[in-house]
Amino acid sequence: MGNLEMNSIKAKPKVNASVKARKTASLQQWTTGIILALGGFLVSIPFIWMILSAFKPEMEVMQIPPTFIPNEFTLENFTNLFENMNFTVYLRNTIIVVLCSFVGLFLNAMAGYAFAKYQFKGREKLFYLVLATMMIPGQVTMIPVYLILNQLHLTNTMAGIVLPGLVGAFSIFLFRQFMSTIPDELLEAARLDGASEFRVFAQIILPISKPILAVQGILTFIAGWNSFLWPLIIANDEKLYTLSVGLSLLKGQYGGNFALQMAGSTFMVVPIVIIFMLFQKHIIEGYTISGMK
Repeated sequence: MGNLEMNSIKAKPKVNASVKARKTASLQQWTTGIILALGGFLVSIPFIWMILSAFKPEMEVMQIPPTFIPNEFTLENFTNLFENMNFTVYLRNTIIVVLCSFVGLFLNAMAGYAFAKYQFKGREKLFYLVLATMMIPGQVTMIPVYLILNQLHLTNTMAGIVLPGLVGAFSIFLFRQFMSTIPDELLEAARLDGASEFRVFAQIILPISKPILAVQGILTFIAGWNSFLWPLIIANDEKLYTLSVGLSLLKGQYGGNFALQMAGSTFMVVPIVIIFMLFQKHIIEGYTISGMK
């Protein structure tokens, strides 16, 4: 009995220390969470104010002291964007760029598959050459690409806007890294069953590659939706401008109409934020998987 009592007395400090450690960890988690929540709220205030101001009349946006929540909700600013500022044309062009970028995503996947699973002479050297292009700033190649498209009479055309962005070294790299881990035995079994190379790629490789496809799909959408510099350079006709270029024109032509600018910025930014919030898990997981492979 004496030994049992001594053991129980020794065990009590250990239990108390464990409980105290858990409480300390829980307190630290709550403190960190509160600090991050406050920081996130402070950072998001200008963004929230922009969205709310898009639904205010111009007089309310300019009044002092300013109002945070609109006293009178109105859609007049968005109506002006599409009726008087050609935002319908800009939106159409942006959607075309995004859809063509998804075609380029399919080409990048095919290139990554070739580098990962096909054996051909100079494969490694060619892959390193593709990787080397990632170190060249895009601004350096703009003039040569423009001159090439000019020789092909593709300047001031939608094809000239879309073609340079169809393929990208970073996307090819991610696809190659992921697809190189797919077992070769799986592909050989499909070939023995009579599947063509394209069928193997479309029905086996692509379904397995859904995580990296999700990542690249999201990044492709964001890049296409935000396309600004190249459409501005290659297009002289306003009918070929994208939303980003149209928003820049809006700030130049209607610099004093802050409500209209807020509406344009809201229409430009909110879809990107929604896409990122819905699919941020896939972005993080995709980068993690590619890095581990």
